[in-house]
Order: sequence, then structure tokens, then C-alpha cells
Amino acid sequence: MSAPLETLRRVFGYPSFRGPQEEIIEHLTGGGDALVLMPTGGGKSLCYQIPALLREGVGVVVSPLIALMQDQVDALLQAGVRAAFLNSSQDYETSSATERRLRNDELDLIYVAPERLLTDRFLALMDHLQERRRLALFAIDEAHCVSQWGHDFRPEYIQLSALHQRYPTVPRIALTATADQLTRQEIITRLGLDAARIFISSFDRPNIRYTVVERDNPRRQLLDFLAAYRGSAGALHAGDAAAPAGIVYCLSRKKVDETAAWLNEQGIAALPYHAGLEAAVRQRHQQRFLREDGIVMVATIAFGMGIDKPDVRFVAHLDLPKSLEAYYQETGRAGRDGEPAEAWMTYGLNDVVIHRMRIDESIAGDEQKRVERSKLDALLAWCETATCRRALLLKYFSEEAGPCGNCDTCLEPPQLWDGTVAAQKAMSAALRTGQRFGAGHLIDILRGKATEKVQQFGHASLPTFGAGTDLDEAGWRSVFRQLLAAGLLHADAQAYGALRLTDLARPVLKGEATLMLRQQVKRMRGKKPAQAGRRADAGTPASGPESDLFEGLRTWRATLAREQGVPAYVILHDKTLRELAAQRPANLADLLGVPGIGQAKADRYGEALLRLLA
Repeated sequence: MSAPLETLRRVFGYPSFRGPQEEIIEHLTGGGDALVLMPTGGGKSLCYQIPALLREGVGVVVSPLIALMQDQVDALLQAGVRAAFLNSSQDYETSSATERRLRNDELDLIYVAPERLLTDRFLALMDHLQERRRLALFAIDEAHCVSQWGHDFRPEYIQLSALHQRYPTVPRIALTATADQLTRQEIITRLGLDAARIFISSFDRPNIRYTVVERDNPRRQLLDFLAAYRGSAGALHAGDAAAPAGIVYCLSRKKVDETAAWLNEQGIAALPYHAGLEAAVRQRHQQRFLREDGIVMVATIAFGMGIDKPDVRFVAHLDLPKSLEAYYQETGRAGRDGEPAEAWMTYGLNDVVIHRMRIDESIAGDEQKRVERSKLDALLAWCETATCRRALLLKYFSEEAGPCGNCDTCLEPPQLWDGTVAAQKAMSAALRTGQRFGAGHLIDILRGKATEKVQQFGHASLPTFGAGTDLDEAGWRSVFRQLLAAGLLHADAQAYGALRLTDLARPVLKGEATLMLRQQVKRMRGKKPAQAGRRADAGTPASGPESDLFEGLRTWRATLAREQGVPAYVILHDKTLRELAAQRPANLADLLGVPGIGQAKADRYGEALLRLLA
């Protein structure tokens, strides 16, 4: 048995590697540099944790978030690995004690924030280790933070190129769950990884179901989704252990606060999270989300990166994210355990206008604006696609795939219709009003609504007034949204979002080209998402002794987690508990055959588990 595989089984309790894990580990253990692109939940951490255990010295892990460090270290300590972290949350005495352990070769892994890593004090400590050949490797997690084109740029990451210059013989591994071609190249350039081997796993997360709904009443739509997903009114309410954890993303802090308060009024345990909250409040809410069952976190994009909670069952977006990269990263926080999960989003005309105006009004340079527009165009095309969402998402990351059968466009294929005439009417309304008005006013004209504003500007006398009575307001909003997404119309930031025609509009307006549009989808309220019918797949066994045993194991685990002050999944994942309930091992040797139970956990919890399983 190879040394990496023996370590995997003995320390982490897994029988075999997945995908390219073993190849990456052998390459890094042998002293090579690597860039690893692997989806969330794909096992990136093992790619540097095992080499750190196999090589002489300590592995230094650069991580941008305090919560991620805490969770990773808690999990490693449970597995019997000598691990610690250094960050701003610690007092001087604790930091000094950790530094002494590091200097005395008492650690296998040390997690550190990039700004802490680059201090003179820590660099001097690493110099001391390197003089004695006690630096095993550098792991740069969330490496996409180095990209100024990316969705989560961190300026301090750029300075990490100093590691290669200062310690050229120490192998480095940069890891990220998402990076398009532009971001990948920037990671390589900025971190000096030109000679590194690049390992790209499939970006597919087949357990996640993607659904986009046309925005109507977003709060009601969200509540319907949650009610259907959670399966019953009883599982919907706060404190119910059957209620799954999830994340709801909103664009603004105000919307986060209002949505969280409203969900609580509906009996759903929801917490707000955004940069405007005090650090102590954010920390408290994050800890509750990690440690309690059934919490819904309502958040801006300030929340999520590095969150290691495996049993997040859904991620919902009430606003359009910045790019497909950001969307993939945010939805990737669901279903890290490989069990079925949902990515659900409402999407409307205002999303298109607001995001285009945000780019136009930004102080970024022309090149950055061009890149951001390109990224937004890709996201809008994904939202409006009539083909498989998963296939289009994977194509964005240069991966080919066929229809998945597990997204809304596969399960309920949208109908296309010849929208050429409708598009001509919409663009004619914009032209005849001087391209000075937004979609709402143009729709009133097309539908023949003589509002005060329509009469004020004399638009009731236009040839286009009443020319669109064949479509209702929602239908016209769908048309305008698709025209904006396709680039035939542009929202002018300097004119408060007035819609203007682009050069792409000319052939359609003149009848020289046809335009096929998605048929507006009218979804019934309360309709269950496809995922809801599969809850048993992602939860406890439906009934019987196995279910009772699983619940007993969860109760035992919850008690231990409270006593130790750690998230329950750090002790044992739900998947491991289900395997225990199904296999019912009778001795320690059998217990070690259950995935997720290594030697340290068998030694620590074995007797108690065997008593529960007897």
C-alpha cells in the first residue's frame, strides 16, 4: 500500500482517493508545485494535508477566513493531526504559545491569514524553520482571491509571490473551486506558478439541482420554495431538527436585514450576515449557522467563502450575482456532502438593468469594464437559456457535457416562440419616445395604459400605443429582459436606466433577422421543487430501526459537539452516521471500515459508538 493511501485510511478513515487526489498528493510530496481546480466538496484539503504529513516539517496553509481556519483545525484535531492556526481573533498569549509549538516542531499544519504570513515576525519564524529544513510546503487556499478580474479579489494575496522568491525550494500548491481561463492565468502569473502542474477536475456538481424562476413576488416565491423543499409545515418552523440548513443571498445589506426579519416572522429560524454588522454579531451568527440544525443564513456575498458546513441543503438567490463564477462559487456551498441539494434563484428585468448600470457607473478602467460586461453577458445568457443549465455552466469553465436531467430546463424544457414582431414593437416604442424611458413606461404604452405619465408626455398618440395588448405585463417584462440580455437594448446609466437600441437591434428592427424568445413560464404557487420529492435521499432513512438508530447517533453527536464547542459535522458527518446505522459494526476492526472513521476517532469514540450500536 502506498504511503498516501495508508495515511488516508489511517488518519482520515477513507478507503480510496477520488479523482486526481492521489496524483496531486504524490506530485506535491515529491516536491513539485501545483495549481488545483477542484469543485467544492471535491476533497481539495486532503491534497495538501496528506503531503504535509508525509514530508518533513510543517505545512503552512494560507487561508483568508478565520472561520475556515477554525473549522479545518477542529476537524484535523479530531483526526489526530497536530494542527493550529494564527489569526487576529487570538490574544497575544495564545499566538505566542502557537508560535512556540511551531518553532519546536510540534505541529504538522499551521493555518495563517495572508496578512499575518507576510509580517516580519512570521517571516523570521519561517526563516528559522527553513534553515533547519522544517518547511514542508505552502498551500494557498481560495487562490482565485489573487485575481483582480475575479469576484472575490483580496489585495494581500498578490504579495504571496514573495513565498517563491524567499523559499524557492519549498513546494507550493494553489487551490480554488472556481476559476475561468482569465482567472487561472492570473493565478499562475501573480503567484509565479509558471512551472506548476495544473490539475483540473470536473466542475460538475451533479447533486445540485439548478432552478431559475421569473421574479413575481420574490418573498412569497422564496417561502413557497422553502415550504416545498422542507416537505411539510412541521419541518418549516424554527427549531425543528428536520429543517435543513440553507443560505439566501441578497444584493444589499438592507434587503438582508428585512428578509431575515420577515422569514423569522414566518416561523423560519433566519439570521442576517453582512459587512455592516458588528464583527461580534457576524461571528455569533456564523457560529450558530455552523453549530445548529435548520438555520437559514440570509447574507450578502460577505458570507460563505471557506464555509465548510457539509449539510447545507440549498442556496437561494433573491438577486442576480455578479458573474457565473460568483454564482458557481456561491451555489457550491450547498451539498458539500454529495447528497442532493438545490440552487434556486429569482431573476427579473431590474437585475439586468441594475447590473449593467453598476458596471457603467463604476470607476474601473475600460478594460476592466469590458471584462465585467463579458462576465455579465455570460451570466444573462445562462439565465435565459432554453438548453441544459448545467451543460452551459460547465462550458463556461471549458468543460463539455450533455443534458443533465437535473435542472429546470431539462425537467421542464421551456418553449420557444418567434418573438421578432414583439421585439420590433418594444424597440419601436423605445425609439418613438426618444430612447429616454425605462421598461415600465414602455410597457404601459404598448399595453395601451393611459397613465398620468403617458399622457403627460403625449405618448398616448403614438402608433405603438396599445400595439401590444396581446401580451400581459409579465409577458412584456420577459421580452424586454431577453432583449437586454441579448444585447439588443442597453440601459443607459447616465439617463436613469433609459433603454437605448444597440447596433445589434438593427437587423431585427428592419425584419432582416428573426428572434426566438423563451416563452414566459407561469409556475403554480406551492409547487414542489423536484428536489422536495427526494428528501429521503438526503436525510435520514424513511422509517424503522435504522432511522431510530441514526437519530440516536445524531443526538449523541450533538451532545459531544456542545461539550467540545465544535460543529457537529467536525466529529462525524451525517453520511458516516448513516453508514454506522446501516452497517452496525460490532467491534473496533469493523468500525475502522466505516468511511470517515480513522484510527484517532476509533480510539476516541469507538467504545461509545459500539455501545450505541449494540
